[in-house]
Amino acid sequence: MILKILRLEHNKSVPEYKTEGAAGMDLCAAISEPITLQPLERTLVPTGLKIELEHGYEAQIRPRSGMSIKHGITLINCVGTIDEDYRGEVCVPVVNISNEAYTIQPEERIAQMVIAKYEQAKIEVVTELSDTERGTGGFGSTGK
Repeated sequence: MILKILRLEHNKSVPEYKTEGAAGMDLCAAISEPITLQPLERTLVPTGLKIELEHGYEAQIRPRSGMSIKHGITLINCVGTIDEDYRGEVCVPVVNISNEAYTIQPEERIAQMVIAKYEQAKIEVVTELSDTERGTGGFGSTGK
């Protein structure tokens, strides 16, 4: 799979895998000045990147676990999807869920991007679904 990347003029980095076995590549904040997020404040952080995915692939934007546990910085939509036909700048919707202000520095690693294969489903409207052992049991129905 080839991921084509176009760096915008305000970008100084390219996403990279930090280890040989990493599934996600780090995305950095392409900002010229620090951004301070107060508790529960959210903002859209540019990465300075545009991407072109091959047909049948999506890019998933996910929080960085270290930022989440250490600083309470996560993504508003938990996991964002970039569709193969999107050609705009990749931006990251971050939120501060901690009780303290946090400052995002220029070029700080703010999220990770995972490339995943997908398939579009064929929709079939039916009048009933097959039975299963679980049935309609929802949240918590399978135990703790």
